[in-house]
Amino acid sequence: MPDSRRPRQVFKNLAAKIAAIPMILTATVVFVGGTLWTVLYSFTDSKLLPRENFVGLAQYERLWSSSKWIISIQNLFIYGVCMLVLSFVIGFVLAALLDQKIRFENTFRTIFLYPFALSFIVTGLVWQWILNPQFGIQGVVRDLGWENFTFDPLYNPDIVIYGILFAGLWQSTGLVMCLMLAGLRGIDEDIWKAARVDGIPMWKTYLFIVIPMMRPVLITTLVIVATGIVKVYDLVVAQTGGGPGIASEVPAKYVYDAMFLSQNLGQGFAASTMMLLAVIIVIVPWAYLEFGGRKRHG
Repeated sequence: MPDSRRPRQVFKNLAAKIAAIPMILTATVVFVGGTLWTVLYSFTDSKLLPRENFVGLAQYERLWSSSKWIISIQNLFIYGVCMLVLSFVIGFVLAALLDQKIRFENTFRTIFLYPFALSFIVTGLVWQWILNPQFGIQGVVRDLGWENFTFDPLYNPDIVIYGILFAGLWQSTGLVMCLMLAGLRGIDEDIWKAARVDGIPMWKTYLFIVIPMMRPVLITTLVIVATGIVKVYDLVVAQTGGGPGIASEVPAKYVYDAMFLSQNLGQGFAASTMMLLAVIIVIVPWAYLEFGGRKRHG
């Protein structure tokens, strides 16, 4: 019986499968082919134009001996850890508050989600003005009488990455909130009623019952936020341009500078390959947790 059903399954939804062929070919050629091409030419000494003069790991050795790249990695680590922790915490708290069926919920949801509708360039420029020592928060507070007040993170190389973090949180927390809210709305009301009947405190209900049940939403949110962290570029360019000096450099900007300013494609490809590796480190565990877990329990 299974053998007789197999031909039917092959021809099931045949029109849809044929229509998907151009998309599959495009994805294969553009994404997979482009990725392999980038990795291959990262082992060459390509300058303005690609050339097949292989130099082994020379580009990677040069990459990891560059102070600019090391600072980029450090900034990405700080930005990434803070973004993941704070966006999840703030997003979940906001979602939990909105899940209480408060008045004007739609209005608050729109307000919180609105920054995500803006481009990162616009967000960066807005926060560049907000954090400007003359016209922003520092200037306003000093005009109120606190003349010794100092708050200029974008001009302090020690904390400039946190100034960029403010803009990133403002931009992305609304999306995290909406994803968390969708997960909370998917929790059965009977679970809340049973928890109240058993006298379980609300914080324990969230921590030990609700959050584990939101695992698919949490993993999806993690992937979305993590991939956005790896490719952060627009905020840095709009707010600081990588300054002061190279204090706010990030890997994506390093790739752009190497390829288009220094005209060193090989170095840019090597940096891009390292960024790809970072994405794979995020995607592979997610795929294992999602599809491997389903297969084991399926």
